[in-house]
Amino acid sequence: MTDSIADFLTRIRNAINAKHRVVEIPGSNLKREMTKILYDKGYILNYKFIDDGLQGVIKIALKYDPETKVNAIKAIKRVSRPGLRKYTGYREVPRVLNGLGIAILSTSQGVVTDKEARAKRIGGEVLCYVY
Repeated sequence: MTDSIADFLTRIRNAINAKHRVVEIPGSNLKREMTKILYDKGYILNYKFIDDGLQGVIKIALKYDPETKVNAIKAIKRVSRPGLRKYTGYREVPRVLNGLGIAILSTSQGVVTDKEARAKRIGGEVLCYVY
């Protein structure tokens, strides 16, 4: 597998489409940081990092509305990919759905959201959009 971030996003997208409650994803430090951001912004219900001696596993509990059974994540899209990287300066950091969604960036100061990147005045690689 050459693009582990695309695999991470696709596993979440497929679990949402299949109406699963929990999804297991092979772990990495970048995926752990992305998972923490999704939890902090309210897109997932909970997460757990399991250390199995190798790379580890990330268990993510997906968030659904109890009445309408609609998921909190409407769309999750990969932006920068191995064949075409997308970098941005802090002045051109994209706004997703005019501020209703988030863009996740990998910067020199770690993995941050678009709002945090604008506040810290740092740019980086745009990993994905979530709304």
